[in-house]
Amino acid sequence: MGGEVVRANLPPALPPNPAVRLDGFQLLYEQANQSLGRLDGLASALPDLGLFIYAYVRKEAVLSSQIEGTQSSLSDLLLFENDEAPGVPIHDVQEVSNYVAALNHGPARLRGGFPLSLRLFRQIHEVLLSKGRGSTKEPGEFRRSQNWIGGTRPGNAAFVPPPPERVMECMGALETFLHAERPGLPPLIKAGLVHVQFETIHPFLNGNGRLGRLLITFLLCAAGALQEPILYLSLFFKTHRQTYYDRLTRVREKGDWEAWIEFFLTGVKETSEQAVAAARQIMTLLDADRSKVASLGRPAATALRIFQHLQTNPILSIPTTAQKLGISFPTVRSAVNHLQKLGVLRKITGKQRRRLFVYAAYMKILNEGTEPLR
Repeated sequence: MGGEVVRANLPPALPPNPAVRLDGFQLLYEQANQSLGRLDGLASALPDLGLFIYAYVRKEAVLSSQIEGTQSSLSDLLLFENDEAPGVPIHDVQEVSNYVAALNHGPARLRGGFPLSLRLFRQIHEVLLSKGRGSTKEPGEFRRSQNWIGGTRPGNAAFVPPPPERVMECMGALETFLHAERPGLPPLIKAGLVHVQFETIHPFLNGNGRLGRLLITFLLCAAGALQEPILYLSLFFKTHRQTYYDRLTRVREKGDWEAWIEFFLTGVKETSEQAVAAARQIMTLLDADRSKVASLGRPAATALRIFQHLQTNPILSIPTTAQKLGISFPTVRSAVNHLQKLGVLRKITGKQRRRLFVYAAYMKILNEGTEPLR
C-alpha cells in the first residue's frame, strides 16, 4: 500500500488447531461458570429486572465508548437522554447513546427468533454508527478498504487486519463456527474465541471494538447461558487494557489461546461478581429510600411517583419531570423539596430557571469505574 509492502494478519478459521487446553485452568472455568450462573439466577429473582438492565446497559455503553476514546460520562448520557446539555462535545455523548440503542437492538432481535449471524452483525453495526462521527464510516457494511490499528498508515501500524478482499471469507468461516454443533465446547469458551476472532478480522471501518464486546454477551444469550443481556466486560477490559491488548497479540502472533482464555475467564468471574454486588446494592438502596418517601404522609403519593421516575432518570429538572409525568410544576417542585429534605435528591446546579437535581447515592453505585481514561 502506498509503495510499501505490508504484512496483514489472516487468522486461521476457528476452532483453534491444536485445540485449546483447558486442563490448566479447569477450576477457574468452573468458578467463572458458577459466577455467571449466579448472575443469571439473580436476574430472574430481581423485583424489577428492567430497572437493573436500564442502569447496567448505560454504564456499559459509557465504559465501552471510553475505551474507544470518548470523554462522555454516565451523567452526560443521562442529561442527553433527558434533553439537558451534557458537559462534553455532543458527538461524544451521541456515540454512547448509539451504543445503548445497539445494546437494546441485538437482544430484541434474538428474542424474536433472529439467529446470531452476519446479517445481525451488520444490523447492530448500523445502529451503532447511525448518528454522529461514525455515520460516514459505512454503517452496516463490511469494509471495502484496508484498516489498521496504531500508527499513521499500515506500514507502521501495530496491527493490520486481513485485506478487504478476504474479509467476507473470514467472516463466513466465523459464522459457520457460530452455528456448528460442538458439544465439547462450552458457550463461555466459545464466546471468548469468537471475540478474539472478530477483533482480529476487524470487518468494519469503525466500531469493531464496541461491537466485538457486545458479541460476547449476545452469544451467551443466544446459547442460553444467559437469559438476559447482563454480562458486560468493558470495565474489566478498561481496567486491564494493556493485558487485554497483550493477550490478543499473543494469540495472533503465537497462537497462545490458553493465556487469552485464562484472562477472559477471570474477567467473566470478576464482572459477574461485581454485577451481582451492584444489583444488591441498588435494590437495598431503593427499598430503604422508598420507605423514607412513603413515610411523608399526604405528600407521599406524588413524591413516590417522582421517586419511581428517578430510578430511570436519576438526574432531573422540575420542568421536564412535570411534562413527562403530567403533573403541575408547583406539585413537582413541592415533591422535589421533600425528597431533598429526606436526603434522596441533591441540587447540582444553582440556576433558578433550569435547576438540576441528582439521586446521588444511586449515581454513586452506577458511576463506579466510569472515570474517563487517562
